[in-house]
Amino acid sequence: MDGVQPEASAADVTSSRRHELASFLRSRRERISPEQVGLPPGRRRRTPGLRREEVAQLAAVGVTWYTWLEQAREIQVSSQVADAIARALMLDNTERRHLFTLAGTQDPHPLLDCPGMSPAVRSMLDHLEPLPAAVSNSRYDIVAYNRTYGRLITDLDALPHEDRNLMWLSFTDPVWRERMVDREENIRLMAAKFRASMAQHLAEPAWKELLKRLQGASPEFCELWERHEVIQPDGHLKRYVNPDVGMLVFDFTHLWLGPQHGPRLTTYTPADAVTRERLERLHALVLAEQAPVAV
Repeated sequence: MDGVQPEASAADVTSSRRHELASFLRSRRERISPEQVGLPPGRRRRTPGLRREEVAQLAAVGVTWYTWLEQAREIQVSSQVADAIARALMLDNTERRHLFTLAGTQDPHPLLDCPGMSPAVRSMLDHLEPLPAAVSNSRYDIVAYNRTYGRLITDLDALPHEDRNLMWLSFTDPVWRERMVDREENIRLMAAKFRASMAQHLAEPAWKELLKRLQGASPEFCELWERHEVIQPDGHLKRYVNPDVGMLVFDFTHLWLGPQHGPRLTTYTPADAVTRERLERLHALVLAEQAPVAV
């Protein structure tokens, strides 16, 4: 009949939701500055807000996968990934519900307030100095850190963003590995913790990508992975050799920033007086390096 519009097919509805989701994600990303999520401002930006790779890092998903999501490609979004993206974009409860509706998946934490990597956490990192402190996500990416942690083992600022991952550094970076005093025991525990964490992320591209990358680069990781050991994060002493001040021995504490074992802020506390004195020296060196040069 004239004037009667045909009903939209299921494929049309799905396509419309994908495009609406892509537009929504771009709009939320563009309203957030790097400083709001604890990231350095970096060089001059051509567009406002966060870059796609920064959202991907905060959410522990692959950059290519997240780019496809913003391009409305035909990809599946799990509830765990949608939850991670909601946190990264600092969505409020209404925006969060909208995200899950468009993604076509159930919110695993429907009553959760989602603050993301807030300025308060960034401020906490800074005020914990001279104690080394860092925020890592559930995939062991190092998302943010203070100046002392940035020079604790190696110069993190000099590393590419994709290599700032505790698993990758511990299994493949020669300098990082050399300066881990109890390396063999530490990497065994890390592989077991990573396997336990990955049980909740088996279908997620970023986790599969990291696993494949580790298996391709480290026979040592492959051997440990095949043991199928699983343990939950715990506390024990960590020992590192810093090139400027020598041996450092730490207790460490995790402050969980979300439900389950997801993003966490880790603080390293000197285990003895010698480490405390050496840590003060390291912090002083970092401050001296960053002080403006008199003209």
